[in-house]
Amino acid sequence: MAQRRKRSLETGKEGIMGLPVILLRIFLLLAITMVPISDAWGKEGHFMVCKIAENYFSDRTSTAVSELLPADAGGDLASVCSWADEVRFRYRWSSPLHYINTPGVCNYKYSRDCHNAKGEKDMCVVGAINNYTTQLQSYGGDSSGYDLSESLLFLAHFVGDVHQPLHVGFQVDEGGNTIIVHWYRRKTNLHHVWDVNMIETAMKDFYNNDLNSMIEAIQMNITETWAGEIHQWETCRGRSVTCADKFASESIQLACDYAYQDVEEDSTLEDDYFYSRLPVLEKRIAQAGVRLATILNRIFYDSSASGNLNDLLLKSVVEIIEANTISAK
Repeated sequence: MAQRRKRSLETGKEGIMGLPVILLRIFLLLAITMVPISDAWGKEGHFMVCKIAENYFSDRTSTAVSELLPADAGGDLASVCSWADEVRFRYRWSSPLHYINTPGVCNYKYSRDCHNAKGEKDMCVVGAINNYTTQLQSYGGDSSGYDLSESLLFLAHFVGDVHQPLHVGFQVDEGGNTIIVHWYRRKTNLHHVWDVNMIETAMKDFYNNDLNSMIEAIQMNITETWAGEIHQWETCRGRSVTCADKFASESIQLACDYAYQDVEEDSTLEDDYFYSRLPVLEKRIAQAGVRLATILNRIFYDSSASGNLNDLLLKSVVEIIEANTISAK
């Protein structure tokens, strides 16, 4: 069989899977030159979000998360934080839950923007965060009716997604997916720059390709540079559990102010873009991690405890941050 395949390639009649060689060569060329179409933070981004969140889990949350995680996760939420990307072709209905398309006016409105291509309401990343939060609130009940392990993995992933500015980008360019650019010398698209390229470049240039070092640097900024902002990160008007509307509004504003700013089709993005946007990206990863922890702490909150829920949770997270700061000195 191997000899027949080799002979057919040499004679130009039929190649692999019966394709004419000329078509096979065209196919291979397209595969090599194709620009990646991105759908979410890369695995590194999601890993960092969940790893940061784990630092701020209450004891009750840590126990609940460990019970809900699949056995192969080894009790580590970060290790399966990209699961929702891995199943989106099997769960095709979940694809629109990773993002929000906005009409290009640099703001987000749930009633206008949270729907899928068929116009079905609540089918966006904010709707998904609220939905899976509600499902997880049945944890510990007599009968949930939901697969709470999947609910946890979806929620953890989507909280990361909504903090990537271009996941609340413009519909006309699919959140930057159709804007072809060069990241230094590499051809890519704007969405992929924010999902993957900036993180890869930061790891190579500043962290010796060590993801844990990048996490530690972001963690240090949480406990020092951004410590005074934590209260604002965790509070919002309206929805008391997730604040996901607030996260989406922040993202579209950052998309307009930073991601899309000074970018045109076939732009070459180099040091000026990288150095001015990396702090934004790292802060969004930090916010996603802290906020994911807060959401899960609210979900698994001990209702028998006395005091105001929001005050207790905020105090809990701040105490953990302060404890981490002291131990790091």
